[in-house]
Amino acid sequence: MPRPYTIACLAAAAGVHVETIRYYQRLKLVPEPPRPLGGIRRYTEADADRLRFIKRAQAMGFTLAEIVNLLALQKRRSCHATRELAASKLRLVDTRISELRVLRRELAGLIADCDANAEGGACPVIRRLASQMTAAPSRGRLRVRPGGSHSP
Repeated sequence: MPRPYTIACLAAAAGVHVETIRYYQRLKLVPEPPRPLGGIRRYTEADADRLRFIKRAQAMGFTLAEIVNLLALQKRRSCHATRELAASKLRLVDTRISELRVLRRELAGLIADCDANAEGGACPVIRRLASQMTAAPSRGRLRVRPGGSHSP
């Protein structure tokens, strides 16, 4: 029979922090085993596998709310529903890649403008950041402004 884990050993086995396990327990992502009278809670290899599943799903970009769904789908034949979640995540990744390509072109242009600024005038990057362009609300996303320009 496999030796049960303490929470510290479980954390090490799954590659997470103890506080991460406690947080996931509060969210009901990971079950909290009962504490024997005067004893220490013991976790199983299944708990370690569940934590590793959660971390792999997060690494693929799934949110904790989406992971709750994936964990529920894991318990039944659900390839179609799981595929839909993955397809939705892929669409978000493709959108983000497009946004990052636009941002990359803009940054490359600003760097080229700085390189061409031999007389030491106002820095094009600083000038661009100080301009009155509409900023996107989160994660550095770009917004297309009227006239086709982009703002960081």
